[in-house]
Amino acid sequence: MDATTAYVRAEIRLGARTHAAGLRALEQALDRAPRNDEPEALAARGALHMRAAVVAGRARNSDAATVHLDMARALGDRVREGVYRGTVFGPDSVRVHEVSVAVSLGDGHLDRALRLAREWKPPRDLPAERRSGFYIELGRAQLWAGRPDAAFESLKVARRIAPQHAREHRWVREDVATLRRLKRADAESLSNFAEWCHAGASL
Repeated sequence: MDATTAYVRAEIRLGARTHAAGLRALEQALDRAPRNDEPEALAARGALHMRAAVVAGRARNSDAATVHLDMARALGDRVREGVYRGTVFGPDSVRVHEVSVAVSLGDGHLDRALRLAREWKPPRDLPAERRSGFYIELGRAQLWAGRPDAAFESLKVARRIAPQHAREHRWVREDVATLRRLKRADAESLSNFAEWCHAGASL
């Protein structure tokens, strides 16, 4: 329960962009986490490492992000994908977060996100919000890599999977606004998408 609480609280740190404090809190929770090999204990530690990798990535701390992602991957390989005390964890969740970390780290790391997306897609039994998040992150990687058409397609997939999640996601609004600036004369569907997620307010 302590690990689950720390995992959820880290979301608040991400929203407030207090990444250093969030990373410290996650690492302290890892120090307290149970060390046995029961699936719930492995998943608890894995989820904390997974979230710590994302927080470190947002802080542009490549070394910490890599260490935590490697640990999450190793633990994810030892459990089945599933819900453990309210937190989804497993090898597929780790792959989703690999894309998130690569996008957060930016230049020099985007190829990893694009390569993973070519080789793997989130399975349908993953929660819709997590699958949608994968395509939102992928869309941002594609946009930054100079592939605006592919980015828009990824955002449309994210919307089909979890409309409310995509509509409220800050990155969706930011990226659609950028796409409209890049492609002002493009299809009406882009303008409709921008109005749907309220991206027009940021233009």
